[in-house]
Amino acid sequence: DDGSVVTWGTAYFGGDSSSVAGKLQEGVVQVAGSSSVFAAVKKDGSVVTWGKVASGGDSSSVADKLQEGVVQVAGNGHAFAAIKDDGSVVTWGNAASGGDSSSVADKLQEGVVEIAGNSNAFAAIKVDGSVVTWGYADFGGSSVADKLQEGVVEVVGNHSAFAAIKVDGSVVTWGTADRFGDSSSVADKLQEGVVQVAGNGHAFAAVKDDGSVVTWGKVASGGDSSSVADKLQEGVVQVVGNYFAFAAIKVDGSVVTWGAAAYGGDSSSVADKLQEGIVEQIAVVTALRWQTNFNIV
Repeated sequence: DDGSVVTWGTAYFGGDSSSVAGKLQEGVVQVAGSSSVFAAVKKDGSVVTWGKVASGGDSSSVADKLQEGVVQVAGNGHAFAAIKDDGSVVTWGNAASGGDSSSVADKLQEGVVEIAGNSNAFAAIKVDGSVVTWGYADFGGSSVADKLQEGVVEVVGNHSAFAAIKVDGSVVTWGTADRFGDSSSVADKLQEGVVQVAGNGHAFAAVKDDGSVVTWGKVASGGDSSSVADKLQEGVVQVVGNYFAFAAIKVDGSVVTWGAAAYGGDSSSVADKLQEGIVEQIAVVTALRWQTNFNIV
């Protein structure tokens, strides 16, 4: 609670923060990660970065813009985007993955309230409910712009696609269709009533206001939930994903899992412990490198 940061792990991927240790002794209020870099926001609005240079560990090219006023940092697989207190956005890291936002710079000067990333692109929600995207086009850097002009309240990414929830409860998806950005198979179920969307590496799961769940994407990673469909018809209050599976908490405190069995989709070995009393589940995410286990609290 003193605002200091402790790091460990592979040095090349941000486990060694000794080069910036003096800046991480106090005052840190947020840490965001990419696949190989960390960025820390301090209470004075400055940003400290470390890790792989080419993916944003070196933010010297925008250092003057990161000295004050930053309120949030979002990472994708290879770059970062920072929202400042005036609603403008600063980006750095791998240019093609979103570190270079010059193509949409005029739209990022003000009014940005939230940013989501996937492996190689970013999507920013503006105060008017519109969405601005940049990065690799095939990964969602190029969006379905006509459907994102207003009314968007949340954007979620998986590896190579995005899903946006609109104020009317409908969902808009875009990105690489054959990499799980195509929701046409369940489009009729995503027209209204969606209150949450969770992404994992290759699929999405949407919770509706009646407590049911709709899934799409790679079958083996949870895009197909037919094996547990009877348990997802009602009563679901939250879904989280790791890279290959999903877990849903129900109103009675039980948990339902599906997706790749070896990565948490099969919870039969602990089924007796997941029948009741679960209040929170955590799928630990470091940018787009989802860990492959679930932790239950």
